[in-house]
Amino acid sequence: MAVSPEYLAILAVVMLAVGAVAGLIAGLLGVGGGIVIVPVLFHVLTELGVPEDVRMHVAVGTSLATIIATSAKSIGAHRKRGAVDDALLKSWGPAIFVGVIVGTAVAGYVKGPELSAVFATIATVVALHMAFGKESWRIANDLPRGVGKHTLAGFIGAVSAMMGIGGGTLSVPILSLYGYPIIRAVGTAAAIGFIIGIPGALGFILTGWGKAGLPPYSLGYINIPATLLILPTSMWLAPVGAKLAHTMNRTWLRRAFALFLAITAVRMFYGLLT
Repeated sequence: MAVSPEYLAILAVVMLAVGAVAGLIAGLLGVGGGIVIVPVLFHVLTELGVPEDVRMHVAVGTSLATIIATSAKSIGAHRKRGAVDDALLKSWGPAIFVGVIVGTAVAGYVKGPELSAVFATIATVVALHMAFGKESWRIANDLPRGVGKHTLAGFIGAVSAMMGIGGGTLSVPILSLYGYPIIRAVGTAAAIGFIIGIPGALGFILTGWGKAGLPPYSLGYINIPATLLILPTSMWLAPVGAKLAHTMNRTWLRRAFALFLAITAVRMFYGLLT
């Protein structure tokens, strides 16, 4: 897996750029920077010749590691504006945590192509929602209680951990469908991402420990150089995105991001079929 210094320099620039976009998107839309990091890192690892069996796992694990810091920065910015619902976090937190443990365990034992298929499928659903969904759409006017609450929170935790994304990718549209204010959903989603990131990253370290074919300087399924390159720009721009979330119309950005996700999903499905 030897590469030239020139290629490594280009790789560093790409990772810094990915971190910038991921941080901005994380703060602005509350969807979690992982939805940007995972597909880009997956393609970078492909170019580096990382084996297919571990490629997607490394992309997901590394993404989860970056989400911890990015979410922490985003939380602070949203909390200053009163957009973080601590009561909801206390209510949903335990079930999300359990869901992350389950999702991480499952992801550690499924094959790379199967994990790619999960990511591509969820990315397609999210893209369709961002492109065509309306904030006025409702399933109900109140969030579910009891078993329904725990099931929903556990689902968000499990799928987010398997995809390497912050919980906002799923929690923002789900909360909105239950009549939750969009800005408060975005702010609270940043905190959900933090809950997902810590156990998720630890799980991917453990399940990837000693695996063959990992890129150099990896801690389990988490690649340390990629993490360190992504973090500075993502942490810098996450608060900027959070600030913009309270001041701008995000319709055009949602649709542009939906196009990016759709293209990513198509490329991943194409790769699985060829």
